Formats: sequence, structure tokens, C-alpha cells
Amino acid sequence: MFRINKPATSILQICKSTSFKTRMYSAQPEFKPKKKTILDINKKHSAGDKMVMITAHDYPSAKAANQNTVDIVLVGDSLAMTILGYENTLELKLDEMIHHSKAVSRALSIPYLVSDLTFGSYNKSNDIAIDSAIRMHSEGHADCVKLEGGNPFICDRVRHIIGCGGVSVCGHIGLTPQSSSSLGGFRVQGKSLSAATSLIEQALNLELAGCSLIVLEAMPEFLAAGITKLLNVPTFGIGAGRFTSGQIAVSPDIANFSNLPNLPKFVNNYENLGSRLSDAIEKFSSDVTQGSYPHQTKHVYNVDPRIKDEIRSFFIKQYNIEI
Repeated sequence: MFRINKPATSILQICKSTSFKTRMYSAQPEFKPKKKTILDINKKHSAGDKMVMITAHDYPSAKAANQNTVDIVLVGDSLAMTILGYENTLELKLDEMIHHSKAVSRALSIPYLVSDLTFGSYNKSNDIAIDSAIRMHSEGHADCVKLEGGNPFICDRVRHIIGCGGVSVCGHIGLTPQSSSSLGGFRVQGKSLSAATSLIEQALNLELAGCSLIVLEAMPEFLAAGITKLLNVPTFGIGAGRFTSGQIAVSPDIANFSNLPNLPKFVNNYENLGSRLSDAIEKFSSDVTQGSYPHQTKHVYNVDPRIKDEIRSFFIKQYNIEI
């Protein structure tokens, strides 16, 4: 029979040994919100939770919108006016939209990304619409593409994009900027019985065609509320009142980045970044012309005095320039 003379080392003693590094098992891992999908959007819609859609047009604006309180980021073709200075959205090309969508996608790790298809990139035929949607999905990294209108031709485009391209689609009815000239300009839609019933029919047909969500723009509040109740998919309103599933804001508008004197009625202005940027540029210009910028200690890089003398000597010998 064997006898153990030396007491066995306990597990506690082993763990306390200096050869083991301390592990903080009680420390909680950093919480990182996961990327939202259409399933998350539908879950919030089913729960009756209000949702948020914000436009972003480049990496910095998307970085600002990349937060858990934002459900969807929209790369809207309104960037034609707000970012690129075009007179309307009709001048914007698909390649430009893909460029902006790609930049926005690089900043997003949380919100669902919807990107507009430009005028002419889906209107002509189903094949062109499928190709455009696939490009926006594969090159622009959009989770979903948005089309304007709800007539039978557009609904057919929706069916083909989903069925053949495998890309999710967001509908858009009411004031549709790409066809604003045929609507009498930028004005509220659905203000007569015939106009209202047309919008209701468009919404139902878009849902039937397979749209995952539908934007309602510039229409009476009660009409948007009725359409929202009729549909099973979420609605997102811009100038459509309080009762849509979610609300859309154009980020340059709510921050008044363009420093506009008059904003649309439905815009709630939270900041005046345009005027603040103008002030900053004016102050910078003044500092430069007065010689106070760059400051000799705050803003400049220096080298070792010995190296500085060597470089100074080189300028004198090589170029006859004293610095």
C-alpha cells in the first residue's frame, strides 16, 4: 500500500500560482448590436413599436446614423439636390447612387440599408430593373432597393426584381419626386377621393407584388393612417402624419446643413449645421489672413535643432535660400 507523504496541491493553490495569469471571468463582454435585418423590422412592426429611417449620403453622415436607435438608413436620390447640387433627381445616374450607397455601407454595422434606384434605371424594362437592382445590391451593398410609383408596370418590376434578382424591394407612393412633373409639382397627394383611392390601390398592389416596406410621402395624415392599417408590411412616412409605422427624415434637412431659409412644413429642425460650418470657415479664413493660424507651438511640427541646422545649410548651399 502506497502512502503519500507530501500533501497534494489543491486546485485553489494551482490557480493562485504565479505561473497562471488571472482571468476575469466575471467581466461582461462588450455589447455590440447586431446588424438589423428585415426580420427585425417586421418584429418591431408587429409589436407596434415606432421605427426610424434616416437618410445618409456619404461615410461621415452614415457613421453618425450608425446607432441602435436608427432602424433603417436610406440612401435617397434626394442627394441629387442636397449633396450634388442638381436641380432635381432626374439628373442623377445609377453609377452615382451606387458610389454613394457603397460609401454609406462602409460605415454601417447596425441599421438596415435601403438605397434608391434612379430614374431610368428601372422604368424601361424588367431586365433593366433586375440588372440595376442586382448592381445596387452587389456593388452598393444595399439590403433593399427602393422604387417609386405603384402602377401595374412598377408592380411588375417589383415582382421581377424579387423573383429573378432575389433583391428585397421598398415601394414609394404619394409624392414621388422622380415623376413630380406629372403630379403637378411638389405638392401634397391624395386630396380628392379619386386620388386617395388610387394611392390605396397602389399600396395594396405593391404589397401584393412583394414589397417588404412602403414609403408614404406628402399625403393627408388620415389617408396614411388608413393605408397603414390596410397593409401587413411596415409603412414609413415623410410628410404623412403621425400614424405610419415609422418616420423618415432627410439628415441635411433636420440639421439644416444647406443653411436654407425655408424648410418643408413636415421637417423638424434640430440644428443649423450649415450656418455653424459657415461661421467656422469664416473664422478660419480670418485666422489665416491675420497670420494667427497656424500657431507656432500648437499647429506645427519641429525637428531636432541639429537636423534643422543641417537642412538649413542644405537650402543655402544648394538653392541659395535662407529659412
